[in-house]
Amino acid sequence: MNLCIHGHFYQPPREDPISDYIPEEVGAEPYKNWNERILAECYRPNAEEGNFGKMSFNIGPTLFRWMQMAAPDVCEMIVKQEKENYTTYGTGNGMAQAYNHSILPLATLEDKITQVRWGISDFKYRFGHSPEGMWLPETAANTETLCVLSDAGIRFTILAPWQIVPHCKNKTGAYTIELPGSREPFTIFSYDQEFSTMVSFVPEMTVNGDYFLEILKEKRGDLPDHLVTVASDGELYGHHQKQRDLFLRYLLNEGGQAHGVEWTYPGLWLKEHKAVDVADLVENTSWSCMHGIERWRAVCGCTPWAEWKLPLRNALNAIGDWVNQIYYSQMINRFPDPWELRHRYIDILTNQISLVDLCKELTGQTWKEKDLDFVQIMLEAQYERQRSFTSCGFFFDEFHRIEPHNDIAYAAKAVWLTEQATGQQVDPGILQDLKMARSQRTGLRGDIVFEQTILRANAEGKIN
Repeated sequence: MNLCIHGHFYQPPREDPISDYIPEEVGAEPYKNWNERILAECYRPNAEEGNFGKMSFNIGPTLFRWMQMAAPDVCEMIVKQEKENYTTYGTGNGMAQAYNHSILPLATLEDKITQVRWGISDFKYRFGHSPEGMWLPETAANTETLCVLSDAGIRFTILAPWQIVPHCKNKTGAYTIELPGSREPFTIFSYDQEFSTMVSFVPEMTVNGDYFLEILKEKRGDLPDHLVTVASDGELYGHHQKQRDLFLRYLLNEGGQAHGVEWTYPGLWLKEHKAVDVADLVENTSWSCMHGIERWRAVCGCTPWAEWKLPLRNALNAIGDWVNQIYYSQMINRFPDPWELRHRYIDILTNQISLVDLCKELTGQTWKEKDLDFVQIMLEAQYERQRSFTSCGFFFDEFHRIEPHNDIAYAAKAVWLTEQATGQQVDPGILQDLKMARSQRTGLRGDIVFEQTILRANAEGKIN
């Protein structure tokens, strides 16, 4: 039996957009914030136990960026374990992730491209090789998203079983989906719903590794060529459920060996097998909302009291459109393709190229310092605009949480930077929907969060 365990390791950005500092957070004690606590309870122990060398995984780029500063030794262990697989098999067990964890079916085409290219570039920078697969935030997918992945050189992703419709009874656990144009068929690994649910939501099933493997063999052992993929939040292993990092280590090592499990991961499986089963994609679906992708734009059965989501989504879209319009109008006379400049900005963020060298590469011209400063601020505004669509801001029922407030604050920072660079002022009408993004518990409105961020930016004059 072929078994793959995939862990999605991610934390929403917690940095204040003005100070770029994570404030101390209630509940994270004895640590200063949740990033530090989960690092200690999950990322570090799993790295020390070698689990990143045996499982399939992705780590959110913004999380990895923080962890590189907070715990470079943990990052080094994770990268080393993944590279050993790449060196041995010619394909690694790490997957890239769309950079800012935005819901890609809700994003514009250019934003999809930016998110995918930033995720790929960040992965290559950290792991030293190109990714073959990419984890889609919340596994949210539609055909345009898969086309962007394919065009960027990505071969596969992992989806929930209800996100595809197989043409015939599954025999392998992997499917191909036809894409428009001359693109090659795209591979989908459909995770096992029953066992993924056991791992994620039934704690008693992950107390004893031998018991888990016996149940797995009993239910899936008669499918020798079948790939069983178990996918879950990676932070389950040690943070959400205590000591499950040890459960995972046992499964991946002596436990799996004793039960005859053949460990694999998507890239390796594709080297040894061919995905022959065909499926159709169910458009605009995800793994954490049974209503498609409604959870991130409106009221749905997952969050039935979240009337604030639609006006917030409308407001962020309107603000994003305004920031983009100003960016494009200012850059089109300076660069042949302003969007290519934005797609390449990740290489500056990861210190792979300087702004002066990138501008010269894209235009063939030598730039003056004053002009470079202008371009830098406009690109910073684009970065803030991208992270204003972080999916976590729409995940919960209640507006009075750090995640939606941060999304609004990032959008405000994008507006403020654009105004500082160009002198153009945002139309107040664009911000009207923020007034309707309101907490039922406290009455706090989105426009107040926006205005407070602008006031702080003006007071501190914060341009990174």
